[in-house]
Amino acid sequence: MVKKDRSLHLAIVILGAFLLLLFGAVFFNKQAASSFCANSISCITDLSGKKEASNEGEYMGKKVIAQDVPKRQVIALNNIQQVLGEQSGDYKHIYVDLSKQRLYAFEGTRLVYDFPVSTGKWNHTPTGDFRIWVWLRYTRMAGGDPAQGTYYNLPNVPYTMYYYNESTPKTWGYSLHGAYWHNNFGVPMSHGCTNMRIEDAGKIFYWTNPNAGGTTYPTTENPGTLITVYGETPAS
Repeated sequence: MVKKDRSLHLAIVILGAFLLLLFGAVFFNKQAASSFCANSISCITDLSGKKEASNEGEYMGKKVIAQDVPKRQVIALNNIQQVLGEQSGDYKHIYVDLSKQRLYAFEGTRLVYDFPVSTGKWNHTPTGDFRIWVWLRYTRMAGGDPAQGTYYNLPNVPYTMYYYNESTPKTWGYSLHGAYWHNNFGVPMSHGCTNMRIEDAGKIFYWTNPNAGGTTYPTTENPGTLITVYGETPAS
């Protein structure tokens, strides 16, 4: 009888230890996943691309108002032809230079856009080669830490182009996008994404995908523009 009680007690202890380890693994995995989200507490949960009714947001303790963007921005592409599907390889290529805080867009070897940007200040912007995997005309971004004064909750973030690679999955939420809550482009200001002036983001949005709407995914003809991020972010 004593031997059975001991066996039962040992089985309960082992089961309890297993459940504790399982709970710990789930908890820490969730914590790790949330800590690697570039722009949102819940990361990417809404891919509708639709505009929200309210434009009121919050950025680091201040109220901000989102700007409406045209339904379809008409852009002069400096007499550059739309060549998606007509050129082999990655004819269109975006480069983000962290050291200089600038974005360069090339068609072949020709530079067609050169804009100031703001990359990661409170969270690093990963380097490497990436692909745009979705275009969203609008989306909500929220995150930061209220205790540190970095909290933000921003509706209708315009011209968002989420990108990824094998080491930076889609769920981490890194993107190029327009920013209406600051005008300090050229210096790091983000939680990991690449902020752009709204008019500049609109140009890149339609340059990378002229058919982009509320939510647009890559196609065979347009497999997702190649983005290369390099350099080191300046010390703030």
